[in-house]
Amino acid sequence: MTTISNPPLTYSLTELMAVTAAREIQDNEVVFAGTGLPMLGAMLAQKTHAPNCLIIFEAGAIGSRMRHLPMSVGDPRTVRGAAMAVGLAEVFTYMLQAGKVDVGFISGAQIDRFGNINSTSVGDYRHPAVRFPGSGGSCDIACLAKRTVIIAQHEKRRLPEKIDYITSPGWLTGGESRKEAGLIRGGPSVVVTTKGVLRFRPTSHEAYLASYHPGLSAENVRDDTGFTLDTAGAFETPIPTTEELDILRKVVDPERIFLK
Repeated sequence: MTTISNPPLTYSLTELMAVTAAREIQDNEVVFAGTGLPMLGAMLAQKTHAPNCLIIFEAGAIGSRMRHLPMSVGDPRTVRGAAMAVGLAEVFTYMLQAGKVDVGFISGAQIDRFGNINSTSVGDYRHPAVRFPGSGGSCDIACLAKRTVIIAQHEKRRLPEKIDYITSPGWLTGGESRKEAGLIRGGPSVVVTTKGVLRFRPTSHEAYLASYHPGLSAENVRDDTGFTLDTAGAFETPIPTTEELDILRKVVDPERIFLK
């Protein structure tokens, strides 16, 4: 008998990261999504394993059920199927500050071992080497969502031992420091990077490598991280399924706005 094996799936790094981010969303959760990968992940989750997740956007759409991928959080396509179309103040006041957001997606220029994010400046604050756009709504999301998913480029300079400025707080200095600072809920649960997936220890709240992307090794990821990264127990990141790729390419982003 001749065995016919299916050819291996081919996928891009963006597709792998979008699928990995989507799997962090559970059904019936309220998801605060931003432009780019968070949109891809949220839409994919809603069209696969989490059909009842409620997607909200900073510009004012609440409960979106999008047919076409928006270009940004202010794109009118975010309003399609929405329960409400309000404004930024209402989204932040009645959803985020009220504790109704289960998971928020954020990013930044620098991220440290405790998930603190810098999107303000590198170097001395008054005379920075580089000035970034700042928080936007990220600080609010980092402080008030029940958990956050961080999307990041994986490079030593982006994952340093100590960030230059805390724009959006993670677990601060670890342990109970976040709670002691008055942040009674939330904290980062995962960092999805271009090289792997980092999670946080339940007590120390220090990052460790949960998985490395296909084609890499735990050592590859560790060597490109600016802080000491525990890689014990790390495994290869699960690849996208045929169904996930099909929906991502044909339904979520057929125009390849972000899946370039």
